[in-house]
Amino acid sequence: MKLSKRVVAALLFSIILVVSGCGSNGGDSSSSSDKLNVQVSFYPMYEFTKNVAGDLANVEALIPAGIEPHDWEPTPRDLATIEGADVLVYNGAGLEGWIDQVTSAVNNDKLVQIEASQGIAIMEGSEEEKEAHDHEGEEAHDHEHGGLDPHVWLSPALAIQEVRNIESGLSKAAPEHTDEFKKNADAYIVKLEQLDQDFKSGLSNTKRKDFITQHASFGYLAKEYNLVQVAIAGLSPEQEPSAANMAKVVKFAKENDVQTIFFETLVSSKVAETIAKEIGAESAVLNPIEGLSDEDKANNLDYIGIMRQNLEALKKVLNQ
Repeated sequence: MKLSKRVVAALLFSIILVVSGCGSNGGDSSSSSDKLNVQVSFYPMYEFTKNVAGDLANVEALIPAGIEPHDWEPTPRDLATIEGADVLVYNGAGLEGWIDQVTSAVNNDKLVQIEASQGIAIMEGSEEEKEAHDHEGEEAHDHEHGGLDPHVWLSPALAIQEVRNIESGLSKAAPEHTDEFKKNADAYIVKLEQLDQDFKSGLSNTKRKDFITQHASFGYLAKEYNLVQVAIAGLSPEQEPSAANMAKVVKFAKENDVQTIFFETLVSSKVAETIAKEIGAESAVLNPIEGLSDEDKANNLDYIGIMRQNLEALKKVLNQ
């Protein structure tokens, strides 16, 4: 149902473009600025792109801070924004379920599209997630991932690959700045490599390897650092866990003396807190960095800063 609404919105916007003539420039922004006009889908793509682009582009996120990206739907205004851009950066792997429809609706054949996860081996979700997706049928939301896990940015090693893809795309859009983009990407990747090394050293000798999360966001991180993610629910934050899976997680937690259940920012922590209460454990944040909260912004946190908080949270829990 949501898909049909979006199609209608896209068609209405196309009519508006024809009537107003606002699409006649084909996305050429050179008259207003020599900088690239870069639109990105959500926060991690903003952080990565801004670090690569430096002062050579105006980078803006389509999804506002504090909005869960799985819930976001583009409006006609967003279509107009994308149409006027030089570059569109998105994560891919099914996170932005609207991407194909939006890019086919805009009238800008010069738009450079960068799928940051291109070339990365995408993981499938849990059996529970795939089963839920199969049973949803036409009632499924557009933003469901089709059983694929899009959360690649939560592995610093894969974040490096995303940054390289963004560097390549920006160089395609502005080849005269290829050297600058590479220099900026190299400098940022040094920081990501240090982050990766800190995760490796910090998590290599913990007392336990398993952790329980409310939302199955941390599969890539777990795989990279030889951990085991036990998810209460599936890939989509709004997916309700089945009674059977809730019981399975409670049983696992009791048998393995789990003392902390992780929840995340931007979505309700009710499920995690319910299980924590059931087993006499505490709850704590493990942040999937799908957007910055007001508290994150107040503390001047960025991707690397939040990932370091995640590392400390994992070290504490895995050494209990």
